[in-house]
Amino acid sequence: MFKKYLIILSVLVLTACDRAEPLGMDQYGVAVPESLVAEQWLVINYWAQWCAPCRKEIPELNRLHDALHDQGVRVLGVNYDQLQGEELLADSQLLGIAFTVLSDDPALRFNLPAAQGLPATYIVDPQGHLVSQLQGEQTEQSLLEVLEKAGWSAP
Repeated sequence: MFKKYLIILSVLVLTACDRAEPLGMDQYGVAVPESLVAEQWLVINYWAQWCAPCRKEIPELNRLHDALHDQGVRVLGVNYDQLQGEELLADSQLLGIAFTVLSDDPALRFNLPAAQGLPATYIVDPQGHLVSQLQGEQTEQSLLEVLEKAGWSAP
């Protein structure tokens, strides 16, 4: 009997270790599952409401999100001021952000260097490795070019 419980416990522990940690919550307070980013190219953008270039860049990121979210590319936002809850939602809505905004900074998870100014955008490959770090305002076209240069191609 004890051996049976030990085997069940071992299986549960091993399968739990095999799962990646969730990415935290989004701007709506909904848990962001690992499956959202698994085997995806990630465009991780740090923004703030007070940042004029960020406000200009958001529509470009929205277009990229609309164009590529079903083609292996995920756009994720991170508020530079680390806003949470209602404040994060309010600023996200004020800027018209259509993509997922993470309430938890994914920098440690993806080994991202600290942003040295805003906006800052990082491109992470499907294996979770940083392949490009971009400073300043980006366009949908400039991000497409960086993704293609890094190895992404439309299916």
